[in-house]
Formats: sequence, C-alpha cells, structure tokens
Amino acid sequence: MKDYLLFVDTETSGIPRDWNKPYSSRNNWPHIAQLAWVVYTPDGQEVKAENHYIQPSDYDMDPMAGSVHGLTLDFLREKGESRHAVMQLLQRDLLHYKPLVVAHFMQLDFHMVGVGFHRAGLTNPMLGLPMFCTMRATGPLLRHSTQGFLRLGDLYQRLFHETLENAHDALVDSRAAARCFFEMRRQGIITDETMSSQGPPVGLQQPMDAARKLQIGVAPWLLVGTAVLVLLAFLLIA
Repeated sequence: MKDYLLFVDTETSGIPRDWNKPYSSRNNWPHIAQLAWVVYTPDGQEVKAENHYIQPSDYDMDPMAGSVHGLTLDFLREKGESRHAVMQLLQRDLLHYKPLVVAHFMQLDFHMVGVGFHRAGLTNPMLGLPMFCTMRATGPLLRHSTQGFLRLGDLYQRLFHETLENAHDALVDSRAAARCFFEMRRQGIITDETMSSQGPPVGLQQPMDAARKLQIGVAPWLLVGTAVLVLLAFLLIA
C-alpha cells in the first residue's frame, strides 16, 4: 500500500448527463459546490483535512441536488472560494503525498475532480495515481444478490451499527469513507488483492501518451503542407 491515503468527496450542483463526454462539454457536467479531502497514514492516523466551498460565479444549483446536501447559492457566495485556489490546494496535496485516492462512489468524485481541474486550467494528478472505490467493495456485505452496492450511510450503519450524522457534507463523508475503509480492511473485506483488482472508473479519461500528442500536433501541419503543394501545382499548370 502507498505511504498515504487521500479520501475525497464532492457535493455538486447536479449530476452528469453522460459519463463519457469530454470535460469541455459545459452543459453535460455539473459543478463542484463543496470539495473535501482527508489524508491518512496506512494505519489510520489522520495527517490533515481540507474542506472548501466554491464560489457559484458560473453555475446554478439544481433544486434536487440542493435538497440532498442543503447548500444554497447565498451560502456559497458568502463562504465560497475561487475554484482555481481550491483545486490548486488539492493538486499540491496529490503531488506531495502521491497517495492512494479513495472515495465512496469514485466514478462521480473522480470525474468531478477532473472537471474541476479542467475548469481551473490545471493538470490533473489523479490520472497518474492509484484509486479505490469503497462502494464497489461492498459486495460481500450485500444481503441479496440483486441488491445494488451499499450507499455510504448504509455501509456505515452496517459496519458500526450507528447512523451517519450530517451525511452529504463532503468533509463528513470523507471521514466516514475513511472509517469504513479501515474497518473493512480490519475485517478482511478489503484486501491487497481487492484493491489491485478494481478497474478504473467508468468513462476514465486516460492521459494522452507522447506518440498521440505528436500525432495530433503534426496532423494540422501536414494538412497545411498538402494544401500549399496542391495550390503551387495548380499555379504552375495554369
């Protein structure tokens, strides 16, 4: 296991319409309203915690999303920070700790963090880091084969026999996911094999390799060069 684990959670302005569309598709991807992450050592000791709200300068709040987490535009205008500043803090921690990144429902948090980096004009260090989804690890705890994966509150209740208070607050959920992760490790539900066998989140946008970058960079010049040669040939013939 890595020397550090970073548990991340996002509360958003809505839900994505299509998981596979590029982050530049503005109307497809919602916005991060709250972003929190907590860094731990492998033995469960908390190293640091960050909790930030993002100014709603370029987004509205879907009423259904607001009813889940309770964040309002007025609150976010008062407490929010600039997206760039918040994403830069997360970028620095990802680069510094080089952690295993963990989330409950990683598919959403991975993409929302990726969208946040894209909109802030920053590179996304998560693309080069290992990731793990605690939700996808809840299979052994399901009571029926037809039951879906456990939500965080249900998992918390199942493991600790107590209600997760103040759920859908990003910092609360990050710490709850961490507590669940370490308890599932203790019980042998999450193992090294479990962590290595999970596939990437759906719609994962892989970093572009050097050959592909070169191909994309050269192609326009080849088109221009071809057009120039055709024009010269036409003039010579004429």
